[in-house]
Amino acid sequence: MWTIRYGIALVLFIAGWVILLVVNSHLRWDGWAMCMGAAGSIVLLNVLFRYGAKGDQERAQEDSAREFFSIHGHWPDEEPPPTRGRR
Repeated sequence: MWTIRYGIALVLFIAGWVILLVVNSHLRWDGWAMCMGAAGSIVLLNVLFRYGAKGDQERAQEDSAREFFSIHGHWPDEEPPPTRGRR
């Protein structure tokens, strides 16, 4: 999974610098900019997707905490209320 997330962007980043240093025509700047832009967009897309997916995890945790509250009468991170004995 690391290869998909970061490896492709790394290969494009390196390819951009290789194009800039090796190619001797006027297209070297275009090739460099294309590879840098593609690498940057892959990394940015990965960051935005991971940020968006984090919200789904938080929503699932909130749902499980609400279910716990409906069963036990207190939140999972709180101490249970003291039980009162009958007189």
